[in-house]
Amino acid sequence: MFHFTRADNLPAIAHADAIRSSLSITGDESGTRRPSPVATLEDGRAVIVNAHLRIPAAMMAPGWTVEAFRACLDRHVFFWPTRRDCLAMLETYARREPDERFAVLELDAASLLAANQDAVKLSKYDSGSSPRFPKRCGYLKSPAMLLPLAAFGAPSDAPVPAKPSEVKEVLVEGAVRQASRYLRRLYVANAADAPDRWSGLAAPLGEFAADAPGRRP
Repeated sequence: MFHFTRADNLPAIAHADAIRSSLSITGDESGTRRPSPVATLEDGRAVIVNAHLRIPAAMMAPGWTVEAFRACLDRHVFFWPTRRDCLAMLETYARREPDERFAVLELDAASLLAANQDAVKLSKYDSGSSPRFPKRCGYLKSPAMLLPLAAFGAPSDAPVPAKPSEVKEVLVEGAVRQASRYLRRLYVANAADAPDRWSGLAAPLGEFAADAPGRRP
């Protein structure tokens, strides 16, 4: 699996040996939208928490507000199950913030899921996305779209993945601790961005993009 972050966040991640949810970093449980990235501190080290995308109210399932759903998402760490999906996120942010430095952590999925199975949820859709045409979407957003790992494969009427190829996101509630146990490769634009403890796992970010299946020249 892959976790996308900013290179400036790597020292804090390496120091804590943990990838934490935005809630555990900011302490903000309100679900109030962050229209732009927010700089804060985690264990005395600088961390930048990404902005929220705008979710149209028309996308919400009955009984749920955008704020309540956003607060739910903020309790989770997000991972992409495929290189292609993570690359799409990387390219989107690179276009928005051309001067920013980003990084991708490649982690062993089997061991991470096994160690965090009670906290893992699976999504068939990009849960925090802002669809261009919300009225054309075939699903509505609520925590019901986040399937607990233990329920994967069971029949469900909710908009959840039924087979591995349908998993768009993997979410872990709270934090993934002992991240070094699962880290297999760290892709960075500049070698100096790799923390010392992970320098032996560092690879150029361009290599990550080049290896993505279906990558267009």
